[in-house]
Amino acid sequence: MIQLKRTRDEFEYEFRALIMAFFHGEKITTKDEEIEGETVHLTIEADLGEEEIGISFIQNEIPILTLTEKADLIGERAEYKNQLKILLYQGLKEITKKELPWGTLTGVRPTKQALARLEEGLSKEEILDYFESRFLCSEEKSSLSYDIAKRELDILHEIDYKNGYSIYIGIPFCPTRCLYCSFTAYSVSAYKNYVDSYLEALFKEIEYAKDCFAGLKGKKLTSIYIGGGTPTTLDEDQLERLLIKIRDTFDFSHVKEYTVEAGRPDSITYEKLRLLKEYEVSRISINPQTMNQQTLDIIGRHHTVEEIVEAFKMAREIGHDNINMDLIIGLPGEDTKEVEHTIEQMKKLKPDSLTVHTLAIKRAAYLNMYKEKYQDLTFGDASKMLHLTSEYAKEAGLVPYYLYRQKNMSDNLENVGYSQPGKECIYNILIMEEKQTIVALGAGASSKFVFLEEGRIERVENVKDVKEYVTRIDEMIDRKRSFIKREYYGGRDQG
Repeated sequence: MIQLKRTRDEFEYEFRALIMAFFHGEKITTKDEEIEGETVHLTIEADLGEEEIGISFIQNEIPILTLTEKADLIGERAEYKNQLKILLYQGLKEITKKELPWGTLTGVRPTKQALARLEEGLSKEEILDYFESRFLCSEEKSSLSYDIAKRELDILHEIDYKNGYSIYIGIPFCPTRCLYCSFTAYSVSAYKNYVDSYLEALFKEIEYAKDCFAGLKGKKLTSIYIGGGTPTTLDEDQLERLLIKIRDTFDFSHVKEYTVEAGRPDSITYEKLRLLKEYEVSRISINPQTMNQQTLDIIGRHHTVEEIVEAFKMAREIGHDNINMDLIIGLPGEDTKEVEHTIEQMKKLKPDSLTVHTLAIKRAAYLNMYKEKYQDLTFGDASKMLHLTSEYAKEAGLVPYYLYRQKNMSDNLENVGYSQPGKECIYNILIMEEKQTIVALGAGASSKFVFLEEGRIERVENVKDVKEYVTRIDEMIDRKRSFIKREYYGGRDQG
């Protein structure tokens, strides 16, 4: 266990995130007293002074390292925080003899830093120096951030993002729950009697969303994204009703992209894929996560590798020409050999885009909640596996176009989206770079209202529980209505 002490109750999140990046899975306490049954092997004492900052490292009650630096109080609070993180990083690096590829960066959106510098007019060399000197990032990650941000900026300029908004629609049902999953998702077999009533409530929220910005001149719908859960868990009749509702409700005149996560191969049928094509869905995802059957069985995905291949080929046969596939590296029991096998199978399918996730085990995941049950599972070298997927993407002509990170991620790495040029997911860029308002509908959906000129982002959330969402749908709508009326219409009625 690691004990963290500070002279002021500030910057706990930043300290914790950086310590966890070096000591993945280690318990961290900010209490002076010892927790029963736990041994403190490392104490970190931070002196947050006004003239000098200092961080001391004490192992088994023996001081082993102290670093100090003159405090920069002339700059903003962010500068002071950055100084602290650099000092902490230097100490942790010395103790562990380990470097982090992202340096002191612990946020989920490193490319947002690069995008902001590009918009300020900085050159590539200046941006790389900014990443490497300010955050101690490796040259590889600095360059990756720059390349993605440049690509994102070009795409954003093409779609008039400032005058647009997007719609997210959540279908929180899945065939089964995967071992690593922490999303709001419910077993469709256990909740099958609630699906129709859920759709009725969702349709009511969709109806509201149609006119929520009708009174604002120039506000156009940019993209629609149906995620989950697994949207194709809906049966064919339910899926068609949803697609009809969306088609008949929204103005598609300016929609650049319409995505549906087909996701799990065991939820896909020929008729569902045909319906998606008929109702002009422009992008779908078929997500294997791995092409190794033993791993699929371990993580609780009740389908075969053959079903993945069959679903993909059906989609191509029907005419879907923008298909994404998701992979996860760092899954239990997998190492470079298993990832190489997955890549060989992917080469045969040739997806239009590929999203590579590094395993992040969150608090609500079964893999974390029941860790004693899974303590014998082994995990491979995530860095090597991520490199393999990067090389595959390059060979396949897929270029990186968006990136994000999560807490508790293997080896402090990242998730990267690759695509053929012109097949990038616009919604992914918009949600990750926080450049446009996303009105989110459904249980567990969180709307994100972006005020670019003010540099402000506000969230309005729906309840997560499906049953509560159905019974409280009017309240969910009123939350958005009240917020939009106040923030966009100055208290006047919308429209």
